Formats: sequence, C-alpha cells, structure tokens
Amino acid sequence: MNTLYPLKFEPILKEKIWGGNKLSSVLNKPQGSMEKIGESWELSGLEGDLSVVANGFLAGNTIDELIEVYMGDLVGDAIFSKFGTEFPLLFKFIEASDNLSIQVHPNDELAASRHNSWGKTEMWYVIESEPDAKLITGFNCPMDKQKYLEHFKNGTLRDVLNWEHAKPGDVFFIPAGRVHSIGPNILLAEVQQASDITYRIYDWDRVDANGKSREMHTDWAVDAIDYTYLNEYRTPYTPNKNNSANIAKCQYFTVNILNFSKKIDIDYGRLDSFVVYMAVEGKSLINAPGLAEPVEIVKGETVLIPAEMKEIELTPLAGESKLLEIYI
Repeated sequence: MNTLYPLKFEPILKEKIWGGNKLSSVLNKPQGSMEKIGESWELSGLEGDLSVVANGFLAGNTIDELIEVYMGDLVGDAIFSKFGTEFPLLFKFIEASDNLSIQVHPNDELAASRHNSWGKTEMWYVIESEPDAKLITGFNCPMDKQKYLEHFKNGTLRDVLNWEHAKPGDVFFIPAGRVHSIGPNILLAEVQQASDITYRIYDWDRVDANGKSREMHTDWAVDAIDYTYLNEYRTPYTPNKNNSANIAKCQYFTVNILNFSKKIDIDYGRLDSFVVYMAVEGKSLINAPGLAEPVEIVKGETVLIPAEMKEIELTPLAGESKLLEIYI
C-alpha cells in the first residue's frame, strides 16, 4: 500500500495591481479581503512561500518537510539528487484584468551570478480570455541590443513588441530571456522554474495610491534579453482525445494536456519524477492501486502525484475533463 497519496496544497494568493476576481469566481480561490487577486501559487517551494498540504494525514506539512522525509519517493531519485529538499518548479494560476508590466527573466547563468538563484523559463496555457485579449511575447521584427536601447530611449518600445491574440487552449512557451507580458482579460495556468526573479522593463506609466511608480530594472534587463526574432511565438500542438498530448517540453519540465471523457489508465513506470495535475476544465477522480480512497480534482485545483505512484486511473465525473500533466 502506498504511504503517499495525491497531495493538494493550500493556495498562496497574491494581490496585484493588475489582478481581478476570476481566480475567485471561476477557479474558486478564496477572495478574502483582497480586492484584486493576480496570482494563486498552487505549489511552491520558494522560501517565504512554502506550500502547505491541505488534504490527508500529511495536512499542515510544508513541501520541503515532505521532501526531507520522503525524498525520491516523493519527487524522484534523480530530482532529489540534483535539488535536495528544494522543489524545482513553481505552479500558478494567473488572472490579468489589466496589463502586467513588460518584463524579462534571466537565464540560469545570469541568475546564479546575480542572485544565487535559478533562472526562469516558463510556459502559459490560456484557460479563459475575452475575444479581444492579447499578450506580448518576443519582438515583431529583427532586433539587437542597440536597436532595443534606441526604441527604449525614444519611448517606442511598444511598436516593436510582438502581440498575440490569446484564445482558450493557446500555449505560449517563454524561455528565459524572452520579453513578455500578459494583457487584460486573460486567465491562464503557468508552469515555471522555481524562481521569482523578474526584471521590469516598462509598467505602462502606472503609479500607486501614493503616486509612486514600481521599481524598474532597465540596466539588468538589457543583458538578460534574448534579442532573437522568431516568425512564430505560439506553440502548436495536436490534442489527443482520451490520451496525453505534449504541449511544451524543455530541460526544466514537460507539459502535456490530458483531454478525456472516459476512464483512462496511465503508467508512469518509466518516469523518475513527481507528476503534477492542474485542472483547467471539468471534474475528475484520481485513483491508484493501494489508495485508501480516490482524490477528486476540479477546475482550478492542483494535485501532486508522488513519484512512487506509478499506476494512475483518471475518471471524469461530468462530461469532459482537461488536466495539464507536468513532470521533469
């Protein structure tokens, strides 16, 4: 019988100047006294924001405490060897009711030298959006450092950024170094390296209640930006009904989408990693051999499947379910 079981965590909610109320109204996060929730950190091992187990006999324990006790059984042997008790990924739901700052994240090398941290490569899966919703990823023309600085100084940076319509089901891979921003009326899931380092480039001339603007990181950003121009920034994929379809893959994480309307069995026997499910549509049951009782996962919830659990059974409870399936 498995000692471990599918783990849920208390969401860590972040109030943001650009946030809204859809994390509460659509994904059932507790609004509390917050006016604008921008992010729900679903599973985090970052210092000061350690996720706490919400279900089962391990409730109340933090993620690093679990890794300390269960080690490779929880995260996978190779992952434990590399990261120790540090959980290597960060999972979020994000809602923008206004523009996020235009920003960039450093790569591992730069983040290590400047901040003694990992870099930040991430990906977005759009859950909901208004018909006119857009986001920024990369440049819309060939670019280099000198050209970028000219546009930055002339106030014409917005003219050379690549805007994309964001439709439900769209995927955008954002490697470290790519300039990006989320626009208004978008609700998405984000999978990223365990890092909270962001260099703000431009914040739409916003000020807070005291007339103060947020800190910019202009000089740091210049050396962090990857100036490569691409013809296509959207990540194409082909859904695979009642099976797993890959939507993003890099050295830091693999993200698939599970779109199912009947019971499916999954074998993780070859995988030496934890698996995380983020429910983006519907309601389903997670079961496994030796599990005392199935664990329900509904839209807006995130569940960690320990590495020792190799056989998983997923059953949709109401029509079609969609889960993001993430592992290393």
